[in-house]
Amino acid sequence: MLGRNSYSPGEFDAAAKAVAEALDAGEGPIYFNNLVLALDRRFVHRVRAVAGKTTNPLNELELIAESLMNSGGVFTTNTVIKWIPEQSVLGLGPGDTIALTRDDFERLSTAVLGQLSEFVG
Repeated sequence: MLGRNSYSPGEFDAAAKAVAEALDAGEGPIYFNNLVLALDRRFVHRVRAVAGKTTNPLNELELIAESLMNSGGVFTTNTVIKWIPEQSVLGLGPGDTIALTRDDFERLSTAVLGQLSEFVG
């Protein structure tokens, strides 16, 4: 699949609804860590121009998802994104264990959806 730089209103609304429903039902770090993967998957084919290379919610989602899948839940960065923990939603730094709470996921998902809302068309 080619990279994407826009999303339909239906795709965006479905993601927002799924986040709201999951927040109502969930509990525990494993659950909220898995919600990160589910949210990231909905927008996985985004092109770099959508998120850029700076510390922002969408790149934070990408790094957390990548860390959960490939680094045993230990937060890692990459050579593309210029990561500054103090500018992020959750403040995770390299080597931190990822164990999201409901509040963490709610803040991150709200910030991600807010950033993505400019690409809905």
